[in-house]
Amino acid sequence: MEPTSTEPRIRSTRAQEPSTTPDVSVVIPIYNEEGILSASIADLTEKIATTPALADLTFEIILAENGSVDRTVDVARSLMERHPELRMVHLDRPDYGLALREGILSARGTYVISDEIDLCDVDFYKRALYRLREEGYDLVVGSKALERSFDKRPPYRRVATHVINRMLRVMVGFRGTDTHGLKAFKRDSLLPIVRKCVIGRDLFASELVIRTQRSQLRHTEIPVEVIEKRKPSIQLMKRVPNVLKNLVRLTWEVRFKNP
Repeated sequence: MEPTSTEPRIRSTRAQEPSTTPDVSVVIPIYNEEGILSASIADLTEKIATTPALADLTFEIILAENGSVDRTVDVARSLMERHPELRMVHLDRPDYGLALREGILSARGTYVISDEIDLCDVDFYKRALYRLREEGYDLVVGSKALERSFDKRPPYRRVATHVINRMLRVMVGFRGTDTHGLKAFKRDSLLPIVRKCVIGRDLFASELVIRTQRSQLRHTEIPVEVIEKRKPSIQLMKRVPNVLKNLVRLTWEVRFKNP
């Protein structure tokens, strides 16, 4: 069915058809990232290949591109020619949450990792996969707000994280320290929850974590180091109206309409 005017067009492209199913799918939303995309992917693929704890695993990397107006798509297509493990999901409008959701739904790995192009934290991959594979967790959240975390973002962004977490605790009963950023999970365990999520943009990740907490699935948080490679592609203050609107909608969806 053709999408309506309010529904984004979604396309998936890859340099070639994969011959095997990967163990791990890494999903990375990207928007106007022509400046750091090539270097980030080169660094990520090298670290995956040279990390002993990941040596027995195969990977695919899914770039969830959403409405870029620079050369991000062209750069991604060029990278796909050099990296057969790389593929791209393309949306025709900016929507971080929807891009992440579609990337997850297109993932083929037993385990899925949600990463950021300005982080690409392979140390998190190693620690989170251990908890999924050896300790039996279904979801691992890399929390910036844990005591042992190292968060080098600007102070106003750290404050924003604490404010949104407090609002989530009051409005939807969130139990934890962070919902955004790095995550790893068992694909088959969380796919029904991903399909149930309806909030896009900044709060898709929050809905995913909160719905997982409200289920019977096992989840945990681990500390992470956050040192961003560039300023956010969308300014914080421009995001506030949508965040507040979606917080109200999230409360309605989770508590009343579709708990």
